Amino acid sequence: MRTMILVSVLVGVSLGGLASAQQQGSAPVALPPDVNPVSLTRLPPLARADLNDEGKAIYDKIVGNGPAPKTGPVALSLYSPKIALAFNDLNGFLRYNGTLSPRHTEVAIVVATWEIQQQYEYSAHEPAALRFGAPQAVIDTIKYNREPMGLSPEETLIIKLGRAIMRDHKVDSALYAQAEKTFGRTGVVELVTVMGDYVMVGMVMTAIDQHLPPERPALLPAR
Repeated sequence: MRTMILVSVLVGVSLGGLASAQQQGSAPVALPPDVNPVSLTRLPPLARADLNDEGKAIYDKIVGNGPAPKTGPVALSLYSPKIALAFNDLNGFLRYNGTLSPRHTEVAIVVATWEIQQQYEYSAHEPAALRFGAPQAVIDTIKYNREPMGLSPEETLIIKLGRAIMRDHKVDSALYAQAEKTFGRTGVVELVTVMGDYVMVGMVMTAIDQHLPPERPALLPAR
């Protein structure tokens, strides 16, 4: 159901904290004193009852009959319900109604979350990319910052485009022409917006220091 998009997608596969907070294979670390033990962020859990009438209506649209979100993008964005609604609508469109395949969408998310070192986001979406059929070689190319070799043309382009935007802060004409030829003009806009969506939410996750629950492994290597 439309109202459950962010709960089922982004709470179940939710976003998170700094790569430096929980490294792959490391033992659980004590939470910083300003991090709430329930939300695992600097923001305490927000209940539906804490919202005004407009906020409650948005809460009901997003959460529905699901459990109250304690961590991840729904929990943080409900502090500003209209932002929560915008996140919900944008993410739902990009993941379910856009022109990109789920596999390519997830690869784009993995690229973006690696670039901003978002442990919680990355650790959710590496497994999702694999579930949707991304080869392990694609994941390893992103994860270990390798040059894309022997990958599909589409995933090679996604990696190169993401790196160009987030490292070089420009896209040369040849790379753009390849991307437009491969994904179409609409596809290019949606591809970059997918990356931007997760960078945007990831920035908030970093600011509030979202930590991984202890049962979830940290998949983003230290660097």
